[in-house]
Amino acid sequence: MSFRLGRHGRFADRIGFRFAFLLAVALLPLGVISIVQSAAVMREAAARSEAALTGETMRAAEYEVRLIQRAQGSAAALSQVIVPLLDEAEACEDVMAAVKRDSQAYSVVGYIRADGMMTCSSAEPFTFSNSDLVTTALEAMQPTLQMSLYGPVSKASVVVVSHPVLDDLGNLLGIVVISLPHDALFASGNVISGLTPPVLMTFNQDGKVLTSSLGLEHVEDILPKDRALKALAGESDLSFTAATSAGLERVFSVVPIIPGTLYALGSWDKSPSDWATHGAPASLLPAMMWIACLMVAWLASERLMTRHIRSLRSAITAFSSGSRSVDKHDFGAAPLEIRQLAEAFDRMTDTILHDEAELEDMVHQKEVLLREVHHRVKNNLQLIASIMNMQMRQARTPEAKGLMKGLQDRVMSLATIHRGLYQTSGLTDIRTDELLSDIVRQVVNLATGPGRRIEVHTDFGDLRLTPDQAVPLSLLLTEALTNAMKYAGAAEGQMPRLDVSLRRKGDVAAVLVVTNTVGTRQQAAETIDHGTGLGAQLLSGFAQQIGGHVEVTDTDDIHSLSVTFDVRPLSDAEARNATATAEAEG
Repeated sequence: MSFRLGRHGRFADRIGFRFAFLLAVALLPLGVISIVQSAAVMREAAARSEAALTGETMRAAEYEVRLIQRAQGSAAALSQVIVPLLDEAEACEDVMAAVKRDSQAYSVVGYIRADGMMTCSSAEPFTFSNSDLVTTALEAMQPTLQMSLYGPVSKASVVVVSHPVLDDLGNLLGIVVISLPHDALFASGNVISGLTPPVLMTFNQDGKVLTSSLGLEHVEDILPKDRALKALAGESDLSFTAATSAGLERVFSVVPIIPGTLYALGSWDKSPSDWATHGAPASLLPAMMWIACLMVAWLASERLMTRHIRSLRSAITAFSSGSRSVDKHDFGAAPLEIRQLAEAFDRMTDTILHDEAELEDMVHQKEVLLREVHHRVKNNLQLIASIMNMQMRQARTPEAKGLMKGLQDRVMSLATIHRGLYQTSGLTDIRTDELLSDIVRQVVNLATGPGRRIEVHTDFGDLRLTPDQAVPLSLLLTEALTNAMKYAGAAEGQMPRLDVSLRRKGDVAAVLVVTNTVGTRQQAAETIDHGTGLGAQLLSGFAQQIGGHVEVTDTDDIHSLSVTFDVRPLSDAEARNATATAEAEG
C-alpha cells in the first residue's frame, strides 16, 4: 500500500491539530456544564445586585419620600377638618399656618375652591383659575402628586400634594394643597455609605418627574433613552442597564413608593463589576478556559512530539531524496517511543550506507573487470590484425591481398569497438556520440592516405544505448563505413563526401544514416544495396540484432544507407545486471 502527501500536507492532518481537536471534543461536555453553571451564577449575582440597588434606592429616597408621605397625610387630614372652617376665614388660616409651622419643609399650605380661588392658606389669597396644575387636581377627584417648575406663590420649583375636599353628598368643594420646595426635599444631603451617591428622582404614575437630586433643568440628560417613565411605573421593583440621552451607560433601579402614585428612580454609574455581571456573556469564562486548554495541548504536543517528529521527518526526507550526509539529531528530551524510532532510523541508515558502499565497490570491480575484458579483446584483435598484415605481405595475388585487406579492416574495426567500449562504457549504458565518433575516425584513417582524401561530417545526438544494442550498432556502422569508403567518389575536381548521423525519431526510435557521394553510376551499381556479397549479409544480420531494418537509396551521385530501430530502455540492462549480480552472490 502506497500513498503520497503534498509537501506540507493539510493543516487538519497535523498531529497538533488532531490532538487539540480530540481534546476539544473531550472537554466540550465540561464546557457546556460550565456555561450552564456560569449562567446560573451570573443570574444569581444579577438578582443580588438588583436587590441591592433596590434597597439602596429606597434608602437614598427615604428622606424625600417621608416628606411627601407626611404631606399627603397632612393634606388628607386637612380635607376632613377644613369643611366646618370654610365659613370662618380667620380660623381656617390659623389652621393652615399651624400646619406650615409644624413642618419647615412646606412652602404653602392652603385650600383652593372649585373655581380656582385660594381663600384659606398660610399665604396671601391667590387665584389659580388659569392654572393647569390646579385644574388637573380638581378634575382628578382623588389625591394627586404634581410638579411645577415655578410655583406662583412660592416663586420656586415645587412638588404639589393635593387632596379633594367633599361635602356630605360627595360633591367636590375644592382641594387642599401642600407645596414642597425642591430645596427642602434634598436639604439633608442624603449619601449612601460605601457607594457613589446616585442620581435620585421621583415620578408619578403618569411618568412626570416630581423631584431630582440634580435639579429639574437637566433631568432629561439622565433619564433612560429608550424607556418612558410611564412604562416603568408598575407594581414591582425593577433594575436594568440602559444608555441615557447623553449616551452614557448607567444602571437604573425603580422602586414603587406608593404603588400607582409615587415612584423612586435611582441611577448609578456603571462600574467594572457591573460590566462583569451585565455585559459579559455566561460563556466567556468557560470559553477562555477551553481555549487555554487547547493552547496547552497544542504547546504540549509541539514540545513533546511535533518538533521531534519534524526533525526526524526532515532527516528521513533528506535521506530518501538521495542525500547521504546523515546528521545526528539530539532526541535526548524526546519521549521513549520517538527515541526508539530515531534509533531504528539510525540503524537503518547505517545498514543502507554500508550496503550501498559494498554494492558500489562491487559495481566498480565488475566495471574494472569488464573494461579489462574489452581491453584484452582489443589487444588480441590488434594482434590478429598485425598477423594478418604480415600474412598479407606474403600474398602473391591481388585477390588474396584484397581479401586479406578486407578481413584486416573488419578486425581493426572490431578492435576499435572494444577500445571504445572500455573507454566510454559503464555497466548499463554507453554514450553513442563518443563510441561512434571514435569508430568513424578509426575507419576513415584506415581507408584514407596521402593519395586519397575524403570530407567527413558527423552528427550524433545525445543517445545512450544498452551494450546489447551498442555493440551490434557499432559493427553495423563499421561495415557501412567500410563499404562507403570503398565506393566513395566524386565528380572530377571535387572531394568525396561522407555524412554520418544518429538522431532520435520520436520518443522510442532512432535512425542511423550513412551517406556518401559516388563518382559514376557504374561505381554505384557495384555497391551492396543489391543484397549480394558479405557486406550486405553482415549489415542485415547486425540490423536484426538491434531490432531495426535497412533502407538503401541511390541517386546519380549519392548513395545513402539508413537503419531505423527502437531504443531499448536502460532498465533492461539494469535488470540483467541485477540478475547477474544476484546469481554471482548466490
